[in-house]
Amino acid sequence: MIGGFTGHYLLMAIGACSNIMKHNNTVKIYHHDTDCYNVVWHGSYFKWFEIGRVELSTVAGIDFKVLDEMGILLPVVNVNCRYKRPAKLFDEICISTSIKELRTTSITFLHTITNIENNVLILEADTTIVTTDRNGKLFRKMPEYLYNNYKKAIKNSECLTAESFK
Repeated sequence: MIGGFTGHYLLMAIGACSNIMKHNNTVKIYHHDTDCYNVVWHGSYFKWFEIGRVELSTVAGIDFKVLDEMGILLPVVNVNCRYKRPAKLFDEICISTSIKELRTTSITFLHTITNIENNVLILEADTTIVTTDRNGKLFRKMPEYLYNNYKKAIKNSECLTAESFK
């Protein structure tokens, strides 16, 4: 458990697709994550997206100490979030993160959050990261260390689509 989160990794069947690598975090909502109405403050979701991306990347073989030594940063350049229902104080939620799309210049993660008690979808989001150096200069191509580890994780999950390797 890290900071109130319990994380686990799984290969989960999705529709007609075989298996896709996912990382799941279970979170119980406390006061520090809510607004004055005891509804989860929208900014809280963004820290959970970050935890999901980092944990999934770690499972994919990415060592963030190595990235730091290489001077590689992974800034978020796009977030699309569709709120469906509110999460409230003391709810237990599951944050699932998977790889939506891997490109040579970026990677997009899919995040879904559901209420554990009733399995109601709370939100769907995707986040896209790119690679830069410490000065913020964008790499024209994702460093091989990152790209190859993500590509291998996608192949190992056995859920390959044409979108996966643009």
